Amino acid sequence: MKRRSILVAAVCLALTTAACGTAATTGGASGVGPIGVDHPRADSDFWNSYIKYTPEKAKALGIDLMAPTNSQNKVENLVANAQSLQSQGAKAIVMAPQDTGAVASTLDRLEKAGIPVVTVDTRPDRGKAYMVVRADNKAYGEKACRFLGEKLGGKGKVVEFQGSLSSVNGRDRSEAFAQCMKANFPGITVFEEPTDWEGAKASAALQTRLNQHPDVNGIYMQAGGVFLAPTLQVLRQKDMLVPPTDPKHVFIVSNDGIPQELEAIRKGEIDATVSQPADLYAEWALFYAKAAIEGRTFKPGRTDHGSEIVDVGGGLLEDQLPAPLITRDNVDDKAFWGNQIGK
Repeated sequence: MKRRSILVAAVCLALTTAACGTAATTGGASGVGPIGVDHPRADSDFWNSYIKYTPEKAKALGIDLMAPTNSQNKVENLVANAQSLQSQGAKAIVMAPQDTGAVASTLDRLEKAGIPVVTVDTRPDRGKAYMVVRADNKAYGEKACRFLGEKLGGKGKVVEFQGSLSSVNGRDRSEAFAQCMKANFPGITVFEEPTDWEGAKASAALQTRLNQHPDVNGIYMQAGGVFLAPTLQVLRQKDMLVPPTDPKHVFIVSNDGIPQELEAIRKGEIDATVSQPADLYAEWALFYAKAAIEGRTFKPGRTDHGSEIVDVGGGLLEDQLPAPLITRDNVDDKAFWGNQIGK
């Protein structure tokens, strides 16, 4: 019995405390719900920002929020966490599957149980969701391409840190960036570096490329939350972190919009980022989870919050939230969530 207790405790620790025992809640017991939320990871500044916003938005929406779980970027943890939230009585679940091709069975099980699912940031390759809340990730790649192409005058060498290609986000950003570069800036050579969203892999790839091609003059980071620090470290070590006015400046565009990126733009260390709205992701994912419990329905078209709901196929609806490009010209705009969080 003692050995079994130790094993159960270890499993609980590997998932979250909410994955075992009773369904602790962080919201008001009289609110709509309970609603379960599985966070995808805690090793990214972007996702840590999203995690901070979640209880705030739940409280504002009058939601009874269960203690969240965290799948730590592992699909097996997501499966176990979803099962746990279901067994604890979740009426709806918000999740952000990082491997979008491996969640179909979990979505099927929850659908059969009558538990609606809202996916945030990513769209499942298969399976049913009540609503997908994300931005147009192809636009991320397109905006990054055009920014770098224009800054480099259509010539040069760019290192691209691709996200995981098992994720729809990694595929969308990579494909859009490649198509835009080929069509509009054929004089730019792009080195595509798969990273699985891991900073260490990006750092190693950048070291190798700079050794082989010291004239690299552009970098596209598909996720500043994991790539910013290691990228700046490598450039600093190689004395390549110079102001935008220096001819040796390496132009860098990122995706996320975290405070650290905005500060790096102010310092002239990077040049732009496409802001992923962490605050709106939390707000609208929870909004739709609540709406699902209340039996509301939606259809494609413009929304009252500056986005557009689109049918991405098979009746799956996606609320595509705005994701603006931030540069030195507008970096101090207080409307950006990266300038608001923690203040």
